[in-house]
Amino acid sequence: MTGDVERGRLKIEWARTHMPVLEGIRRRFEAEQPFTGLTISAMLHVESKTCALALALKAGGADIRLAASNPLSTDDDAVAAVREAGVETLAEKGESLSRYRAGVQAMLDADPDVIVDDGADLVALAHTARADRGKVRGSTEETTTGVTRLRALEKSGKLRFPAIDVNDAEMKHLFDNRYGTGQSTLDGIFSATNLLIAGKVCVVAGYGWCGKGVAARLRGMGGDVVVTEVDPVRALEARLDGFRVMPMLDAAQSADLIVTVTGTTGVVAAEHLKVLKDGCLLANSGHFDVEISKKDLEGLAVSHRTARPDVEEYRFADGRRAYLLGEGRLINLAAGQGHPVEIMDLSFALQALSAEHLAKYGRSMELRVHRVPAALDRAVAEAALAPMGVRIDRPTSEQERYAREWEGGTS
Repeated sequence: MTGDVERGRLKIEWARTHMPVLEGIRRRFEAEQPFTGLTISAMLHVESKTCALALALKAGGADIRLAASNPLSTDDDAVAAVREAGVETLAEKGESLSRYRAGVQAMLDADPDVIVDDGADLVALAHTARADRGKVRGSTEETTTGVTRLRALEKSGKLRFPAIDVNDAEMKHLFDNRYGTGQSTLDGIFSATNLLIAGKVCVVAGYGWCGKGVAARLRGMGGDVVVTEVDPVRALEARLDGFRVMPMLDAAQSADLIVTVTGTTGVVAAEHLKVLKDGCLLANSGHFDVEISKKDLEGLAVSHRTARPDVEEYRFADGRRAYLLGEGRLINLAAGQGHPVEIMDLSFALQALSAEHLAKYGRSMELRVHRVPAALDRAVAEAALAPMGVRIDRPTSEQERYAREWEGGTS
């Protein structure tokens, strides 16, 4: 599929207009050129907001290469426009798995100095396809699933270059995961189905930051929300937040909609499908298409058809039907427009600053998964408040002294 360059330019322009934090960083990058002589390979959801990030890195002197981190999340118009702007991009909406893997390989073949990843497929290839770290100074990771893979590499002693966990920065998980995923997941479900949420039993699998956002938005739309969890602390939090909590096997029997946001595999599997309520919608907002078992769906179904774009109907022998949305891939991008622009402004500002940090200090950083430096987190927060016209207090010298001392107490 070929995108339209002019439509893509307008989409990217709209994004940049509403991304003041990233635009401020882009202007500084343009003046300071922190990436001169460096290659950055990025595997992300290639749409207008991502292209704004790529252009900011390019403005800083980077030879930036871009590939899709999901076969269904690409905006072909944005791809056409960013290619026209000089960013080598390998991404196409609905691309085959072989083409997707070719994109990953091409990003590694570029011999990057810095990797910007979403899901850690590129980092995983860098650790399996070559014996050394190459030129890589480090990588940044955008999502929970990717961070899980990075920490597994670190724990096994196989991590070959430092990585920055952007996902768990305060300006990422508090806003992107909660407000971004919460809104964009519903956007994708609405676009795919054109159905009402109010009055439906909506099951949210996972009560991390993404699950909290999805559950809150579903409740706000009038849904009767049930949470499933494997973590007792999060389960208790969900209950105290006013949601019913139960195992998936129980929840599936009355669910009108199930949304998975766990970052793991087999959350909805054969045992759940066998008791699933007729007509249940199945949507995933976790990174990979493994949370809802498509293998089990296909094995149990006696017929399968496309009911409407982004909706696959599976009919079981007893007549029950299950509807899989967006092929079980990220529903907010497979059928929706992804996170709101203002949210991605914050996340991509963190990505840009983290990439700059690796460009400067990556060679001297420990081989482990690092948190985003607190100063970068704070800088993004302060930059985000300014366009809103929000001013905040500063601690007084007495308050700063009080925070450093231990002697103070009841007076």
